[in-house]
Amino acid sequence: MKNNSGCLGMMFKGGIFLLLLLAWLWGAIAIFLGSPGPDWLKIILACLFATLLPGIFLFSRSFMKSLTFCLILFAALIAWWQTLQPTNNKAWAIDVAKVAHGDIQGNKLTMHNIRNFRYITDKIFDEKWETKKNWETREYNLAEIQGLDLFLSYWASEHIAHTIMSWDFGQDRHLAISVETRKDKTQEYSTVKGFFKQFELAYVAADEKDIIRLRTNYRKERVYTYRLIVKKEQARALLENYVAEMNKLFSKAKFYNALTHNCTTTIQLHANAINSDKPFPIDWRIIASGHIDEYLYEKGLLTGKLPFDVLRQKSRIDLRMQRHGEDHFSKILRYDLPKP
Repeated sequence: MKNNSGCLGMMFKGGIFLLLLLAWLWGAIAIFLGSPGPDWLKIILACLFATLLPGIFLFSRSFMKSLTFCLILFAALIAWWQTLQPTNNKAWAIDVAKVAHGDIQGNKLTMHNIRNFRYITDKIFDEKWETKKNWETREYNLAEIQGLDLFLSYWASEHIAHTIMSWDFGQDRHLAISVETRKDKTQEYSTVKGFFKQFELAYVAADEKDIIRLRTNYRKERVYTYRLIVKKEQARALLENYVAEMNKLFSKAKFYNALTHNCTTTIQLHANAINSDKPFPIDWRIIASGHIDEYLYEKGLLTGKLPFDVLRQKSRIDLRMQRHGEDHFSKILRYDLPKP
């Protein structure tokens, strides 16, 4: 019995140490990334915190006293972490400089701050935002929604893709919305930083000639387009839910989170909001967004007339779009795509 009790005690302490180690690692990174001041000061603060955990257990003979002190320390860390608040007032990077939002009156949707850049390279472009101020605010008739499409853009790993939703209003009119990090002019995207309140959340509403062509023709990313099997009223409800969230962000900023509020998990949140009686279950492919098309295929949201590998091959658009200019871009990219 004593041996069993000793083993259980060791296992318990081992589990506690593992949790403390993870919290210790998170805390050190959070302090380095979130602390104010120059980098040298952030490094000093992070190192001081990093030495506290082993120091507490090294100089104390009581496990419970050491654990209690660590919990107090982490409670103070969390209290500080909660003081970090998002803002809409920064010198923003040009591509996320404006916050898209919309007004809905009956069937009429008026969208403000639609991005419609014209690119020379992926870094050089003519900036153009469509707003009331330049009399180019876009209006859409929600009763004319014909369908909903999903774009997947791969820039590095096979397991991670950027997702973009696009609503089809007929007559070659589309409204694309991309959930992204809102970076300031000094920042570059970092997956690690995306977990630590380093970016605000941005919904970029854009013309497909901007947001899709940037990826196919200038960044040379691998891009797939899927026509989703959804009812028109579902597509409308999803768009209305998007606009409601965009309006909230226009009034009050939120932090981007690489796990809970990224380009793919946010789509799931919106989809579950309009289908609360049948929410989408948690699936690893929602996190590993490069496999989200396989997940949607299994759920019957993509056409089942073709094997998945064939459907995926026929849905790739980047290579052929690189042979075309911006004229009739949305129409050409959908030419010969598998229909829902």
